Amino acid sequence: MGRTRNSRRAAGAADAVVEAVDGGLAELIPDPDRARAWTLLLDGAPQSHVDLDDPAHLGFEYQRRLGHVIDLLAPPGRPVQVVHLGGGGFTLARYVAATRPRSTQQIVERDAALVRLVRRELPLDPGARIRVRSVDAREGLGKVPEAWADLVIADVFSGARTPAHLTSTEFLDAVRGVLRPGGVYAANLADGPPLAHLRGQIATVGARFAEVAVVADAGVWRGKRFGNAVLMAADVQLPVAELTRRCASDPHPGRVEHGRALRDFTGGAVAVTDDAAVASPAPPPSVFR
Repeated sequence: MGRTRNSRRAAGAADAVVEAVDGGLAELIPDPDRARAWTLLLDGAPQSHVDLDDPAHLGFEYQRRLGHVIDLLAPPGRPVQVVHLGGGGFTLARYVAATRPRSTQQIVERDAALVRLVRRELPLDPGARIRVRSVDAREGLGKVPEAWADLVIADVFSGARTPAHLTSTEFLDAVRGVLRPGGVYAANLADGPPLAHLRGQIATVGARFAEVAVVADAGVWRGKRFGNAVLMAADVQLPVAELTRRCASDPHPGRVEHGRALRDFTGGAVAVTDDAAVASPAPPPSVFR
């Protein structure tokens, strides 16, 4: 976006790395509790947590929930084929590579400068079968072979908002095109009161997949605060009971909604198409304080 790409060490934090990337100002902040772990922020918004010594560690609440989706897709050790829309610090791709060696993965991350930063400062295991494409998410989906993926994970944010063209039925048609029969779609969604975006996204995904489940904490479900919701969808029966058990036992417990309760929650929201799509709402500044 015309920013000067200039790496420097942050004042007062010798080990932090600050660099202008295409999407804003990226910061890599060392984790004081884990020797080689880092938090990636973009314009002050936390994006990823990466532990280079323990890539199976998922520090963020939403990443842990997406980790449950991965674990319920296939047992540890069984290779899978995954498309990650949105790269961040490549946290979930590292998790898949660590827990399911010989998996083949594609990361689609539009911000080429961010990709270079992460590759340089948080290098991937050279033995991992991970390919990174620096293109738009929908363009990247078009480069994935038909019926190739066991799992597509969407975790795309621009300025802390999901771009409009990644919220529509047409986008989901492209997702379905790269999923194998029985494959799973998962997404990290963010919304706050009155949860109109979340309701619309659940209706949209429900228009393209037979089964949908969503996990969020109680405060988000009640519309009390802005936060993340992780969605899981497929055309086969979802492991709702096991997902519920795992999310309930997390350090930050989440509640899973599915079936009639989830349909009732949408409150008559209709599926979103390209011509009506809008970006997800911007989080209030207080979220990142």
